[in-house]
Amino acid sequence: MGMSYWSLYLIFSITWSICIVGTSQLQSSQIQVLLQLRKHLEYPNELEVWNNDEQNICSNSKINVTCEVDVVTELRIMGGKPKPSKVGKFVGYAIPNLTLSDKFSMDSFVATLARLTSLRALSLVSLGIWGPLPDKINRLSSLEFLDLSSNFLYGSVPPRIATMVKLQTLRLDGNFFNESVPDWLDSLSNLSVLSLSDNHLKGPFPASIGKIRTLSTLALSNNKISGEVPDLSSLRGLRMLDLSWNELDSKLPNFPGALFMALLNNNSFNGEIPRGFKKLNHLQHLDLSLNHLQGRLPTILFSLPNISYLNLAANELSGSLPLHLVCGRKLEFADLSNNRLTGKVPRCLTKITSQFYGNCLNYGGINQHPESYCAKIQENTSSSSAISTLTLVCVIGGVLVVMGILAVGFLLIYRRYCPSGCQEQSLLQKQVVENSVTGVTSEILANARYISEAAKSGTQGIPACRAFSMEELKDATKNFDTSALMGEGARGKMYQGTLPNKTLVAIRCLSLSNKFTTRNLKLRLDLLAKLRHPHLVCLMGHCIETGAKADSDGNKVYLVYEYVPNGNLRSHLSDLGRVRALKWPERLVILTDIAKAVQFLHTGIIPGFFNNRLRTNNILIDEYRRAKLSDYGLSIIYDDEEFGGKGVTAKSWQMKILEDDIYCFGFILLESLIGPSVAAKKKAVLLSEMAALSSEEGQRRVVDPIVLSTSTKESLATVISITNKCVSSETSTRPSFEDVLWNLQYAAQVQATADGDQRFASPTHS
Repeated sequence: MGMSYWSLYLIFSITWSICIVGTSQLQSSQIQVLLQLRKHLEYPNELEVWNNDEQNICSNSKINVTCEVDVVTELRIMGGKPKPSKVGKFVGYAIPNLTLSDKFSMDSFVATLARLTSLRALSLVSLGIWGPLPDKINRLSSLEFLDLSSNFLYGSVPPRIATMVKLQTLRLDGNFFNESVPDWLDSLSNLSVLSLSDNHLKGPFPASIGKIRTLSTLALSNNKISGEVPDLSSLRGLRMLDLSWNELDSKLPNFPGALFMALLNNNSFNGEIPRGFKKLNHLQHLDLSLNHLQGRLPTILFSLPNISYLNLAANELSGSLPLHLVCGRKLEFADLSNNRLTGKVPRCLTKITSQFYGNCLNYGGINQHPESYCAKIQENTSSSSAISTLTLVCVIGGVLVVMGILAVGFLLIYRRYCPSGCQEQSLLQKQVVENSVTGVTSEILANARYISEAAKSGTQGIPACRAFSMEELKDATKNFDTSALMGEGARGKMYQGTLPNKTLVAIRCLSLSNKFTTRNLKLRLDLLAKLRHPHLVCLMGHCIETGAKADSDGNKVYLVYEYVPNGNLRSHLSDLGRVRALKWPERLVILTDIAKAVQFLHTGIIPGFFNNRLRTNNILIDEYRRAKLSDYGLSIIYDDEEFGGKGVTAKSWQMKILEDDIYCFGFILLESLIGPSVAAKKKAVLLSEMAALSSEEGQRRVVDPIVLSTSTKESLATVISITNKCVSSETSTRPSFEDVLWNLQYAAQVQATADGDQRFASPTHS
């Protein structure tokens, strides 16, 4: 009996050992496929871990490869290439430092991928992959998850994806697909997540999407999709819908009851808000701003049981809100600005973060139109609706004929007089300029466009900006007592304050000229408030002092910022008191943070924000030793003379200050290399020291000893090279912030590889 048990035990042990070996070692053919894929991807840093560990690819935690028995079932690689959304136009050719080289073949790459026949999940993000996505992608017939986001794929979404019936997630965001949205998507009967945002897709919204009963997430934002959105109420499992930043111009569709987030802003939706919205009991976040919605505002939206964010700004909603309006317990934010609302503001809306400006409300007269303004708009609307159909058709026909004649004439003149090198109009070109060299009109201010990446930049949890009263600010600073004064500079005094909820804030008092009307100044402050990024000091609110008469200083404006407690970058570049000087890898992280913040200021919102006072004492360090830029974006509320001088065109001014930010950032890089002594040196001395950095002997003489002792040669040389380009006297040779950011990330990766410390190896995605 004993021998029998031992025999069984031995057999079981041997069998179990075989199973363990089988699950930890891939077939040699599978390994060869992975190594071939690495070659196709031109040996990215993320796959260097395969060099010395080819036999244990599945068990290596540094790259996400999942295996079952002896085959690969999941392959997920997150690269470090810059996001394609920053490139603008892509014409289908390799771009140095952004895409893989011109030797890369998308067709060969997919053919190699198809040899992983058991693959169920494939994620290849930010790897610089470029070219049309070939039809043979359907050879991966076992795929359930496909994510090729943030690459340089263009053309159409290949029709044979329709045969990949096991697909549950399809993500192709942030590419350059430029055909219509596919009309065969309902063939994917198991599809749960469909995300095609941030492409150049055009044409009508495909009705076939309404037949995908398994869909839970639909994201098509920031494309050029037009026309009508069909009834989506049949998608009973749909929870997240993002159709923002398109050209949709129908009435709002009906939505399923399970929906919890709906983003339909920045389209041309018209008509009234459907009464069926009252059934959306799971809805938490609704954004209908910047459309053409009309009629009375449905009060039921405010009392939906789960609603927390409601944005109805910049529409044509009219009527008054009942004083006894009931707000849901979870409602935290409501924006009703720039509509045609009249009457008083209900009490429940004054207890949450709300915005009401640009209406005709009886709300202290702050940034409100007279009631006659809204009444006139409504009267004109009613009068217009009484015009007969025949008359309207005649008018439209006449206008079209005139426009056609003008268009032909303009085209002839354009071809005759405008050379092929004519540049496109500047985004800041004047339309109805209100005495502003920036060319930023009230229309642009009220409808400032976020590039969709701004919404993905890690800003969750950052509070919405709100208007503060003078009484609140006086309470926070003990009536601006000298004990609360933090400092005084060219742009006014800075006070530390404490809000009633014990939140520490920094309050900057600015004295502005009387150049802008109160309404125009409020629009500019609201545009400044839209800047939300994890590496910008958060603007929590503002206050325009309207009670006092205009004095010699003009308007008084108070900006309320979050309080960042750990000093500025300059104080961290040397051992000062209790502050430990930053080592080179730490400096690279901070410089990368600020480069991302400035890149966002330039490209994350249109019109961009330039001339952002880039200097080391305006870079604040938080408790985690990460950087936040302060004093940014103030050019939008200052005089023309301070930012460019008289007689400067909007376009030349914009280019000058764009270059100025690059130039100033170059000196931040230089100060990070040499130390805080840079601030006290004259420009000629600094440029002389910059020239000395080209040799190792010069580096030993000039570079901060802390930097020398904690950096590698390649990492240091990379930053010195990009610094030299930034401070070049030839503006045409200065790099873009995209180039600066890429070089800083590369320097960090090189440094981390040498240190064996992955904390700084992978670029953060902010």
